[in-house]
Amino acid sequence: MAASTLRNKVVLITGAARGIGAATARDLAGKGARLVLVDVDEAPLRELATQLKAEAFVADVRNLDDMQRAVDGGIAAYGGIDLVLANAGIASYGSIMRVDPATFQRVMDINVMGVFNTVRAALPSLIERNGYILVVSSLAAFTPCPGLAAYNASKAAAEHFANALRLEVNYRGVDVGSAHMAWIDTPMVQDAKSDLTAFQDLLAVLPGPLGKTMTVEQCVDAFVDGLAKRKRRVYVPRWVGAASWFKAVITSRVGDRSMLEHVPTILPKMDEEVARLGRSESARNKTS
Repeated sequence: MAASTLRNKVVLITGAARGIGAATARDLAGKGARLVLVDVDEAPLRELATQLKAEAFVADVRNLDDMQRAVDGGIAAYGGIDLVLANAGIASYGSIMRVDPATFQRVMDINVMGVFNTVRAALPSLIERNGYILVVSSLAAFTPCPGLAAYNASKAAAEHFANALRLEVNYRGVDVGSAHMAWIDTPMVQDAKSDLTAFQDLLAVLPGPLGKTMTVEQCVDAFVDGLAKRKRRVYVPRWVGAASWFKAVITSRVGDRSMLEHVPTILPKMDEEVARLGRSESARNKTS
């Protein structure tokens, strides 16, 4: 069903050069979708676009003019935009006391303002074509982690942005969903594991399935299904939906207990490792 629904649909994907964005683009191309790929990382973006015969635009989601140029280019190539996957995102490392303030700001700008700029630029075409927007949030919107405050805050903001957007555009024929994933084996998570043994320690002490890492393929399957069915919520894996319902418990005094006992050990270790690295983010992000 997804293949027939997505055939010839024009899909704009941000953060498309690698990770979930690239893998989702490949899957959509196989189902006959026409792609508008957006990223700041030019070399892998161009390579992927050549492989998939897609339109590619080197653009920074933090810049509305960049995003408008990408959207306008996609419209010029294909006549309009049907679906948007607002996927671009990064994370920072370190406690609020120690994280590099400029990196914290960069996370917020990409993960929150990037979603706004993507939607703002694409919305007129989406309204014209009764389109759909899938905003990539995270399990982190419901389950805060020490040392990842910028990521947690930005993904909670992205979810609530999607909720407000849905109310604004539903009557104009546009549907809006938000995607919430547990840890996925993306370059972002791989880099964090490689950079910080404290991040691995954090995953090890998260209760139940919260510290498990899923495959990119599991995430892609859920994203493509969400795009095809214009879903209100996409959860990867499905138990993440239960976490959303128990957010009040997770962030209560009772919910805090499982993590508080580990913070005095893990957080100073993370800050020490960040100091040794000399950066509060992946080296890959600093060069893109």
